[in-house]
Amino acid sequence: MTDARPLPGGLLLAYYGDDFTGSTDTMEVMAFAGLPTVLFLDDPTPERMARFPSARAVGIAGVSRSRDPAWMEAHLPGRFASLGRLGAPVLQYKVCSTFDSAPHMGSIGKAVDLGVAHAPGHFTPMIVGAPRLRRFQAFGNLFATIDDVGYRLDRHPTMARHPVTPMGEADLALHLSHQTERRIALVHLVQLKQGRGAERLTALAGEDIPVVLIDVLDDETLAEAGRLVWENRGTGLFTASSSGLQYALVAYWRACGALPPEAPPTPASAVERIAVVSGSCSPATQAQIAWASGHGFEAIRLDAAAAVSGEVEREAARCADLALAALGHGRDPLVFSASGPADPSLAAVRTAAERSGLDAAAANRRIGQALAGVMRTVLDRSGLTRVAVAGGDTSGDVASSLGLMALTALAPLAPGSPLCAAWSDDPSRPPLEVALKGGQVGAATFFGAVKAGAPMT
Repeated sequence: MTDARPLPGGLLLAYYGDDFTGSTDTMEVMAFAGLPTVLFLDDPTPERMARFPSARAVGIAGVSRSRDPAWMEAHLPGRFASLGRLGAPVLQYKVCSTFDSAPHMGSIGKAVDLGVAHAPGHFTPMIVGAPRLRRFQAFGNLFATIDDVGYRLDRHPTMARHPVTPMGEADLALHLSHQTERRIALVHLVQLKQGRGAERLTALAGEDIPVVLIDVLDDETLAEAGRLVWENRGTGLFTASSSGLQYALVAYWRACGALPPEAPPTPASAVERIAVVSGSCSPATQAQIAWASGHGFEAIRLDAAAAVSGEVEREAARCADLALAALGHGRDPLVFSASGPADPSLAAVRTAAERSGLDAAAANRRIGQALAGVMRTVLDRSGLTRVAVAGGDTSGDVASSLGLMALTALAPLAPGSPLCAAWSDDPSRPPLEVALKGGQVGAATFFGAVKAGAPMT
């Protein structure tokens, strides 16, 4: 690529994240590429924006992945309007790289239908593949790897059994067609490798605004996908994409000389103690809990069924007391609601939800509220300066409970989960560093990496 035009000044991208961990993933990609990024937990008001004058990207960490279409209709247009007023050429609804969604919950199609009104583009690109996260899209089908074994998403050990939005179809166009009536098209990997992506976009032009999926399989298709989006942004594009969009844009900007080559980021310093709460039931988190239990962490099980049955405050207080006692004995508390997808507690939670008349999303919110209560109490009474949270929805619950205003990336820990500085509207709140981890993110040593301030081998 020979286009050496510099990047325009000001904001390059604004995004709304459909969950908290995905939102930090997006921030990480831009920030560690040398593009300062700030992730707000509420609208980026002029007063808040004034605290981050060098920002090149701005996000809002949201919770829409665990909300129904009625909630999205009530809340997303205002968020999109707030971000659209910032004037960035790309406006993104950030989705999970495993495309977690269903017509009744976290509908990506509904988000697209709501979002296109806030950008003047003639198509809405969708990049989901992200090789660094071991996510690959080929001929419109999404794949993910676990321990170097590749799985089509509808056969993935976690996503095929997701408690709220199980993936029953790997063909993203077919999956998305149940969420929107919008036309859905594809620029596939052969067209990208043959340099015919722009030609394909021209052929897809019409009076409507179609969703255009763009395959990403390797570094070549990643950079080409970034080129298609950036060179066809016009006066503004709306896109529903994973952090694959950020990886693609950065890859293209580097290839054309608009950004310098990748440089290793600076690690953070180690701390003596941390606290962890986990609402994830993924195999990756299961391995991380097992590793931590043998390396100085005190594993404390939250009775998730009791929380779902309405004992949120009581269960939070019980676990917080145990966590504080662990700190007093020189151990790092790790409060978890489940250990892996086969944990018997999951069946107990389902039973408790049925008895309480709750759907799965509402039951999960009660668990998240209990874990948030644990973390708030531990921080208020311990003086800790660094914590970790596992699970996208749980991360949102914890961050909201702590009254955080914004996050900025400090240091990498695992792809998709950086160590962040937490900012508050309350100047009296002590400094805090936090790592928000998606269920499937990170090596077994992840919680040790949070404590060390750098990845562990």
